[in-house]
Amino acid sequence: MNNSISVRSLLVRGMLAGLVAGLLALAVAYVLGEPHIDAAIAFEESHAHDHGGGEEELVSRALQSTAGLATGVLVYAVALGGIAALAYAVMLGRIGRFSPRATAAVLAGAAFVSVYLVPFLKYPANPPAATDPATIDERTGTYFLMIALSVLLALAATVVGRRLVPRLGTWWATVAAGAVFVALVAAAFAVLPSFDEVPEHFSAELLYRFRLSALAVQLTLWTAFGLVFGHLAERLLAPAPAAAAEPVPAA
Repeated sequence: MNNSISVRSLLVRGMLAGLVAGLLALAVAYVLGEPHIDAAIAFEESHAHDHGGGEEELVSRALQSTAGLATGVLVYAVALGGIAALAYAVMLGRIGRFSPRATAAVLAGAAFVSVYLVPFLKYPANPPAATDPATIDERTGTYFLMIALSVLLALAATVVGRRLVPRLGTWWATVAAGAVFVALVAAAFAVLPSFDEVPEHFSAELLYRFRLSALAVQLTLWTAFGLVFGHLAERLLAPAPAAAAEPVPAA
């Protein structure tokens, strides 16, 4: 699938699938995530009042939770959809005898694990008032470093698995590649710094529910993308057989 027209078609479909997935993720974020953010902001404001602080709000909370949330989620989803479609074009036919739909499912699952889940396990999402603003640059840098490492380690484990297939077979080569990935990720977790900044009186239940909702948003995003993009890619690359030709009338 080296035809530039097909790559462009996949890119368009990837961005469209990203938009659809983003709309579903937006609904989950608004329903599950926003109430926890409001509760965290209430904690932050009460804490600021206790210490005689507080800053004037530059953007209203109502705007942040509606137009701001929608813009952020949808732009993020469309961009990821386009990047994932390009990765799909590269991997198609190179990971085994998978159909276009199955390849999309594998891509979405691998992306969810390497791009979000692994970095999340090391640096889970925190609501407002649960982090120290003074460390935001360091936390942001290490988080993106963890994403890059996770993706590179996943690619390295994939290469190892492919090279082991002739010797171990597909099943055990996949198990070995997974073990290599887990071991390398564990080493990265041990080397990279950790941050424990949650205030002493911050609700542990609120923190847990916020993190669970953040995980649900990403799971919705990648699951929906895999399903929608898989359907669109299947129709593009493996269209249904044409209807049987009409019988030629007898002379």
